[in-house]
Amino acid sequence: MSITMYQACVPVLVRALTNLSGVLTKGAAHAAEKNIAPEVLLHTRITPDMFPLIRQVQIATDMAKGAAFRLAGKDVPKMEDNETTFEELQKRIAYVIDLLKGFKPEEIDGSEEREIVLQTRTNELRFRGQDYLLGFVLPNIYFHCTTAYAILRGAGVALGKMDFIGKP
Repeated sequence: MSITMYQACVPVLVRALTNLSGVLTKGAAHAAEKNIAPEVLLHTRITPDMFPLIRQVQIATDMAKGAAFRLAGKDVPKMEDNETTFEELQKRIAYVIDLLKGFKPEEIDGSEEREIVLQTRTNELRFRGQDYLLGFVLPNIYFHCTTAYAILRGAGVALGKMDFIGKP
């Protein structure tokens, strides 16, 4: 039995964002327990030339949202990227998860060959649907979720591998 584009997209992205939400919950609890101003963690970076935690979450959610909409041939809803608290990031994640759960398999299945065109700040990227999902979206989702995890872990939040992976 083969895997469908929907199966490789929506459930995988929902799980990654659900686990990211759990990581942020532990980050917020850590800040409260240790009397750390939440904005300190939200603006923490691994290194000066990387984005802070807050932006890692925004990019992960944008990537997930964009994947499903583009693969379904729909316009991607815009988000303001104006979150400043853990609570606002949690709302953003929940909103994107709800959007993802709203897709039906038949909207995404069959998108393996769909042309996906992304305009970046510097150039245009062109993909076939399957290459976009497997070679661009999923690595980006995991990169930004891992980076968010690493930022909080490095700040002393008690996180383990299962927080990132989640429950099977």
